[in-house]
Amino acid sequence: MGKMEGMTIPSVTLGGVAEMPLLGFGTWQIRGDAAYEAVREALEAGYRHLDTATMYGNEAEVGRALRDSGVPRDEVFVTTKLPPDRAGRERATLDQSLAALGLDAVDLWLIHWPPSRGKSVAVWREFLTAREEGRVRAVGVSNYDLGDIDELIAETGEKPAVNQIRFGPTLYDAKLVAGHRERGVVVEGYSPFKTTNLHDPVLTRIATAHGVDPARVVLRWHVQHEIVVIPKSVTPERIATNAQLDGFVLTNEEMAEIDALAGRR
Repeated sequence: MGKMEGMTIPSVTLGGVAEMPLLGFGTWQIRGDAAYEAVREALEAGYRHLDTATMYGNEAEVGRALRDSGVPRDEVFVTTKLPPDRAGRERATLDQSLAALGLDAVDLWLIHWPPSRGKSVAVWREFLTAREEGRVRAVGVSNYDLGDIDELIAETGEKPAVNQIRFGPTLYDAKLVAGHRERGVVVEGYSPFKTTNLHDPVLTRIATAHGVDPARVVLRWHVQHEIVVIPKSVTPERIATNAQLDGFVLTNEEMAEIDALAGRR
């Protein structure tokens, strides 16, 4: 279990080497001073998992915020990602990411999107090399389907630790989640609120019953499904409340009701 300020957020273990908190802080579309301030707020609020990417253009701010926070490096799980157009330039891109972040290694490195046809396996081999060299602790993918993942496993015998995909209650697919679990791949969801109507009567009713807001119901739903979730915000109050997932537990009936939102798309 990963400790957060007065909170307990469960973690999943990636290949026995890295503890990945089920709640992380996303930084997509946040740049410059706003990125620095948001990450400082997130670490202050108790997040111990930060998600960035080469494509986001904010690795330097994320790294600086982590250093300035005073939180020990080994207490924070850091993810970054390789853009698909950098296929063939994996090592140089990772060098740039580590330099920008100011880190010797990241905890998780993801292929951000599948590169153009036929290049995925070659990129994956470079990722495995980076892991062997200790420059990344775990490697995975983002926006891959199960067929793409199976290709990597078939060619290298090595599965991605994580697949980060667009996710939320309305996108819930029990078969898709089960398919990842059968392969030993952790599902990580991004854009949990963009994919969700937070005014949905099911969510507002459940939120009222627990004395919380619908956003926290959505995040708690992910955590109870053991799906990693990375909400994003630049508002200090929202950053803090999104991290407050202790103190209430969704019942099996409530979880099923939220699962069923996917059938109403």
